[in-house]
Amino acid sequence: MTKITNREDVRVLVHTFYDKIRQHDILGPIFNGHITEEQWPAHLSKLTDFWESNLFGVRTFRGSPSKAHVNVDKNLNHTVSQNHFAQWLQLWFETIDELYEGELADRAKEMARRMSTGQYIHIWQNRPRD
Repeated sequence: MTKITNREDVRVLVHTFYDKIRQHDILGPIFNGHITEEQWPAHLSKLTDFWESNLFGVRTFRGSPSKAHVNVDKNLNHTVSQNHFAQWLQLWFETIDELYEGELADRAKEMARRMSTGQYIHIWQNRPRD
């Protein structure tokens, strides 16, 4: 096992993780339904920027994950659930544990746990009220 030390390590993590996501029974159809085959390379690069920014404190990421998640929930008729985020987290933790150890691996897990909670709350707060 190695430690996360640079952007290449983050890229390997992101690519390995999203390879699993794309094949996942529950999450795969959601991601593959919103991101075309042609869009995946750019999306993976942006996600690598996101995690590089969060783990190393460099400013490579620009974007609004919250807005994107709200739009996906809207496109899915407001059916994104806590289970979706739990499945995502389980795969994230599993992938990290297969590839890396150490402080930044632990930080990536904790950040993902907090972000998944925050994203779900943001989605919930932005759903239409009956």
